[in-house]
Amino acid sequence: MSDLVIRHTRIPGWDGTVDVLVSNGEIVQIGTELECSCKEISGDCALLVPGFVESHIHLDKACILDRCHNEAGTLEGAIKSVGIAKQKFDEDDVYQRGRQVIERAVIQGTNAMRTHVEVDPVIGLKSFDAILRLKEDFAWALDLQICVFPQEGLTNFAGTQELLEEALRRGADLLGGCPYTDSDPAEQIRILFGLAVQFDVDLDFHLDFDLDPSWNHLDEVARQTLAHGWQGRVAIGHVSKLSALKKEDLMKAVALLKRCGIALTVLPSTDLFLMGRGHDHLVPRGVAPAHLFYQNGVCCTVATNNVLNPFTPFGDCSLPRMANLYANVHQLSTPMELEACFEMVCDAPLRLINHHRSIAPGQEATFVALQADSGGQVVAEIVRPIWGMKKGRMTFKHAPGVLFPPQP
Repeated sequence: MSDLVIRHTRIPGWDGTVDVLVSNGEIVQIGTELECSCKEISGDCALLVPGFVESHIHLDKACILDRCHNEAGTLEGAIKSVGIAKQKFDEDDVYQRGRQVIERAVIQGTNAMRTHVEVDPVIGLKSFDAILRLKEDFAWALDLQICVFPQEGLTNFAGTQELLEEALRRGADLLGGCPYTDSDPAEQIRILFGLAVQFDVDLDFHLDFDLDPSWNHLDEVARQTLAHGWQGRVAIGHVSKLSALKKEDLMKAVALLKRCGIALTVLPSTDLFLMGRGHDHLVPRGVAPAHLFYQNGVCCTVATNNVLNPFTPFGDCSLPRMANLYANVHQLSTPMELEACFEMVCDAPLRLINHHRSIAPGQEATFVALQADSGGQVVAEIVRPIWGMKKGRMTFKHAPGVLFPPQP
């Protein structure tokens, strides 16, 4: 791969503008007015960041509003309607819909992604096989991590465990769980931890997706995490129940996640859409206060979850937009708060998916350029990236907008 230098760009932690020299897909040198006789790209004083990371999405059931609807608008209604629709999924169908979402995500600046994929006797490994193809076909633009999980239960769905094991043997990166759909939630959690240890993979649970603070599955996940020594290898998503806790109980949950090294992912769009359906006034938001966990040292991320399906009937795959939505929901506005929201779609999810990437010599030349002065501005203004690069190769570029004022 030929060498190139990006002139006059800005990097967090550096004063003023710098040049970035790239060779063989890696950053070789960062400095001012670097001397070289290679291809040049103007950085236009844009801010370079490692890129956005989608830490929780479902590629296999995206873009299906034309074939199923959630008339009740509830979580149960979404699971039921998608469960019926997926009986007619085939590998090519899943591939094409997943491709649409990945392409949208890439041009919005996402270059790493963790997708959850349903595995059970109804769909078998069709969706998994489609996502494996997508992982290979889009490696030029994005690192795709596959989390297989039992959406409709494990102990109550004979044959599901064997399919999960087969997917792990064939290249799934990690294992997910969904205890609230299982007839024996604690047993599902126990089985999944056993499989995680057996296959030496991380875990990512859909958890406590309701607003009843009187019970939870989080405590059992925490117990199993400590019992298996899986600290730093477990993530939990949704956990809308946390939004219903009193401050004292919430801080106990903060301490628990920190002690167990459990990461928290919130999905603002889905959680807002599905939660609080039983209220006719003062409708609860149902979005877990991840920023409070983040302030106390817990790895926290904000993600999309679903795109154009009964769980979330909208979405353009913009993580800055999702971070902005989260900031609105929790009334965050200070520079520090908005910067934290930015980090929850950029740096924190890199840690969650175990990717180590930064803009420094020796690192791969993978980054996104933004016309902004800070991450907080990106969130506040929903700044669209102007171009992106993976391992020194341009992956997308947006043409600048042009105004045509009337002539005097």
